[in-house]
Amino acid sequence: MKNPERRTLPAWPLRAACVLAAMLAMNANLAHATEIIPSVGVTKSTDTNAGDAQGFGGLAIRAPLFPFLAVEGAVYYRQDSYAGGDLKVRQWPVTASLWALPVPNVYAGAGVGWYRTTYDWRSDLPFMDVTNEKLGVHVGGGVVIPLAPKLGLDLNGRYIFLSKTTDSVDVPTTFNPDFWTLGAGLAIKF
Repeated sequence: MKNPERRTLPAWPLRAACVLAAMLAMNANLAHATEIIPSVGVTKSTDTNAGDAQGFGGLAIRAPLFPFLAVEGAVYYRQDSYAGGDLKVRQWPVTASLWALPVPNVYAGAGVGWYRTTYDWRSDLPFMDVTNEKLGVHVGGGVVIPLAPKLGLDLNGRYIFLSKTTDSVDVPTTFNPDFWTLGAGLAIKF
C-alpha cells in the first residue's frame, strides 16, 4: 500500500542555485571552468542489517569561486536492501558542497544535503510504505584526472551522516556514518 501523503520541497536548494548563478555571473573567467558531472558508483549502508553495496547514479554541477575553492550542487539516486530483500530503501539526495583544492585536480571538503527516503516493503507484507525527508552532512574528496582540454575523469568518495530529526542538521561528534559512496564521473567543462 503506497503512502498518499504529499510533501513539498524545501526552498533552500532553489536559493542555493540562485546564489551560485549570481556568483558565476560576477566572474566570467571562473564561469568558463564550470563543470557538469554525470556519475555512477557504489553505495553501502553501514547498518549491520543492510545488504551488499548497491549502484547509484547522479548529476552534479561544480563551479570555482576562487582557484582554491569550488562549490557543487548535486542530485543522486541510491537504493539499499534490508531484511533479505523484504525492504527496499530508495533515496534521492540533493546536496550542496564546498570543496577546497589544495593542489590542482585534488579536492576535499564537506557539505549538507536533503535526503528524501522511501521505505518500500514487499507487497505481500502487512506494512505500509513510508516516505520521509531528513537533512544530513557529508565529508569527502576526490581527484579529477584530465582526459582532454575540457574533459576529466572525476573519482570521489563520501561519508554521509544523517540527522536524527527531520528539521535540523546534526553535526557529527563521532565518526559513525550512515552510509558511504564511491563514484566515478565525467567532468565536462563548459
